[in-house]
Amino acid sequence: MSTFNLDVYMPVVILIALALLVAGGSILLGSFIRPHNPNKLKETAYECGEEPVGSAWANFNVRFYVIALIFIIFDVESALMFPVAAIFKKFNQIGLGGTLLLSILSFTLVLVAGIVYCWKKGDLDWVKSFNAPQVNVASKDK
Repeated sequence: MSTFNLDVYMPVVILIALALLVAGGSILLGSFIRPHNPNKLKETAYECGEEPVGSAWANFNVRFYVIALIFIIFDVESALMFPVAAIFKKFNQIGLGGTLLLSILSFTLVLVAGIVYCWKKGDLDWVKSFNAPQVNVASKDK
């Protein structure tokens, strides 16, 4: 016979209820306290003290996102290398230095393969040309 007791979840339920009460109460209290007097000047977009000109919608080159994601991937790689380097001597003393070295080398190999792939694909080029490759007509006739 199984005794499934829900009393162990009561602190979690109380904390969730308390969090909802505090968040909802602060929003409600803020709506009563803050002044609400909108006018045309307050509803305009603020751009560093300048009058807004044109539309807020603009084309944005997706290359910035690709470069940023590649940077984050390799930045995290370097951040993950430091703890391994810090404990390598201890692992070497207990005889597991080779295992740790192989694991970090395989980790680095995967990331090097990723950077080579990005490089070959052209994702690291800041200005990417989309010209079609030239086809040799003479070799096509043969």
